[in-house]
Parts: sequence; C-alpha cells; structure tokens
Amino acid sequence: MPCYRCGARQTDPVRGPSPWKRGVRAGEQVLVCPDCQQVHDWTADMQSCPACGSVRLSRVLGQTRCSACGHAWDDGAAETAARHTPESADLEHEVDAAIGRLLRGDSGS
Repeated sequence: MPCYRCGARQTDPVRGPSPWKRGVRAGEQVLVCPDCQQVHDWTADMQSCPACGSVRLSRVLGQTRCSACGHAWDDGAAETAARHTPESADLEHEVDAAIGRLLRGDSGS
C-alpha cells in the first residue's frame, strides 16, 4: 500500500519499529511515509476515535479500532451511506421497477 499523500511505496523495514504511520481516512486504512509526516500535519487528515480522540486507528473486516484505547466500531452504515449516491438511488429504483414488472408478468410492450 502506498503513502496516501505522495504515493511512495513502503520498502522492507529494517529492524525495529516502522517509521511509517497508519491511520484511517474517509473510512479506508492508509499509510503515511516518513517524509510526508515531516512536511505535513498528516494527523489533521485522519479520522479520530470518538472515545478518546486518537488518530491511531486501524481497519479490519469493516470495523475501525483505536490502538490507543481499544474502542472499536462498525462503519457499515457510514460505508453504505457513502456508496448511496443519487445515481445509485436511480438505479435502485429502476431495478425495483423491473423486478416488480417481472413478478407481475408485465411484458412492457
């Protein structure tokens, strides 16, 4: 996974902790390279924990977990709302109408 700001790719780490930081932005887990950490306040772009305010978050199987306090929450409703655009609502309406016609036996001609 590349850095969300500059696109740099993470290389094999040397011994010890990785200098790359992990966070959640717009419901997706992202990485921040060491260079972008120094030239930009990367924490301002990240989501924060509703319980403690930390940006040390990770995403696993649709759930966001705070590394600082352990609080976890499911973002399923937020992800569904983000995917529900006016275009998807129109498509959903068209599909519902088509299924209704099919079940009623309407040929549409």
